[in-house]
Amino acid sequence: MGTTSAAAEVRKRVLGSRDRFWRPEDFDGSPDAVTQALSRMARSGEVRRLRRGLYWRGAPTRLGMAPPPPGRLAGAVAGGAGSGPAGWSAALALGLSTQVARREAIAVPGRSPRSPGAVHYVSRAASTKRRDERLRPVEVALLEVLRDWEGLVEVPAADAVARIEHLASDGVLRLDRVARASATEPPRVRERLRHLLATLGRADLTEAVRPARSESVRSDLALVG
Repeated sequence: MGTTSAAAEVRKRVLGSRDRFWRPEDFDGSPDAVTQALSRMARSGEVRRLRRGLYWRGAPTRLGMAPPPPGRLAGAVAGGAGSGPAGWSAALALGLSTQVARREAIAVPGRSPRSPGAVHYVSRAASTKRRDERLRPVEVALLEVLRDWEGLVEVPAADAVARIEHLASDGVLRLDRVARASATEPPRVRERLRHLLATLGRADLTEAVRPARSESVRSDLALVG
């Protein structure tokens, strides 16, 4: 595909879209020609350049093109499996809090990408199993909440457990994958997860989660009771 035809194809597809991200690899043809076409569209205001290799085509408003929602932007920038909400964003995603963070917080299983402004990235470089198990954002949110259960969960413990049970029964939370991913989580997270699974009656999965070595950690982290 020549430079002219590549540019025409890029322009046709992008202008026919709404509320989606675009990357050079989304198109056939010369990568240089596609990148140049996207750059020209960014300069003319037809797309918004978010970072190198990532563009957004949003709905037009009186103030210009609408930006991407922070949650979608976070996922697009972080990329890959195993990324998801952290902190208050995680508790809100699970329905365990009504607190809304000033900036969306996203945990990534690796080095933190440069923040685009509306999003704060948290590196979980050691949590490689989150990526290996291809955890969904809501499953990452559960592991993140287990890092600071007392600080993030605003509802009674029994209600929180019931909410998690509902998400699991609906297939939103795959507890088997979360249990396997816990292998690279801190002892505190693993022990809380063991308590949670036991409370949910999932003894089969409880045994799949490695217990903390420290007796003090094991005795201090019950979620309910």
